[in-house]
Amino acid sequence: MPFFVVCNGIVTQYILNIIMKTHYRTIFISDVHLGTKDCKAEALNNFLKNHTCDTLYLVGDIIDAWKIKQNKWRWKQSHTNVVRRILGHAKRNTRVVYVIGNHDEFLRPFLQYNLNFGMVEMHNQIEHIGIDGKHYLVVHGDLFDGITRLAPWLAILGDKAYDAILSINSKFNWILHRMGIGYFSLSRFLKRKVKKAVDFMFQFETNIAAYCKKKGYDGVICGHIHHAEIKDVDGIVYMNDGDWVESYTALVEHTNGRWEIVAWRQESDNVFDDIDSSTSERSKRHTRSDNS
Repeated sequence: MPFFVVCNGIVTQYILNIIMKTHYRTIFISDVHLGTKDCKAEALNNFLKNHTCDTLYLVGDIIDAWKIKQNKWRWKQSHTNVVRRILGHAKRNTRVVYVIGNHDEFLRPFLQYNLNFGMVEMHNQIEHIGIDGKHYLVVHGDLFDGITRLAPWLAILGDKAYDAILSINSKFNWILHRMGIGYFSLSRFLKRKVKKAVDFMFQFETNIAAYCKKKGYDGVICGHIHHAEIKDVDGIVYMNDGDWVESYTALVEHTNGRWEIVAWRQESDNVFDDIDSSTSERSKRHTRSDNS
């Protein structure tokens, strides 16, 4: 039976918390798109709550600054909770590394000043050495995307089309849910159909693998295209951690060196920690203030 500590009427289940959390050597997440209505912040917050690691890599597009420019900023309390959860990991001695992507590229000009965000390191790209002894390039991937490099305006048009598809997808899945049918990603289905033609023209994976081979890396860890995958590309280990808009996925490195893509759709549980308690208390204060 777990040992309970009662403090101010709040029961803290320390042993239950420890048992439930899974520890990895490294966790990689990207393409969260905080600030957009389609960001699955609740699921990500719950994932970070139930998993710990020695190093946490944020592999770009964590914040969506494009939506600020388009005046479509949608920041929710759940988005703030994700930021607080990440900072909480850093506070507990997890090394947190932020690799900048194209949606948060406004941060890139600050790299020349070697600025960090508190305990969070900022990089354009960085090397990760795995337990397997291999050297991996960690980069968002937009610099190897032909669309982003050669025609930025086309990438923005694609972003708008993607938003429209996501909106249709939400309504489509509401109907499926009413019919008792599981989740179906329309945008991911369409991207897979179009992806072959796009890859033929711009060859994202080939470009990034060729760069790694030229620079002497054994593999690459990236995001950007919202498609989680682990595979070999021309002798280079290619690993993409997916996204938190549709896929709900993270790339993890186990303490024994094994690599795995973890999918996580759970948004809540009955286990509370200090961040949950603090968020709840702040919410009550705000409610009292609004009603006064």
